[in-house]
Amino acid sequence: MFGSLGLPELLIILFIVVLIFGANRLPGLARGIGSSVKNFKEGMKDGE
Repeated sequence: MFGSLGLPELLIILFIVVLIFGANRLPGLARGIGSSVKNFKEGMKDGE
């Protein structure tokens, strides 16, 4: 599915994200995504 996704495509996606959310909100957005992934992994570990 993402096999042909290269550097130019990733840069375009990053540019669009910056346009939508603004450069000032990106660090907070990244922190929120990171903590969500961490909580999900901990939840999966607890479920086993």
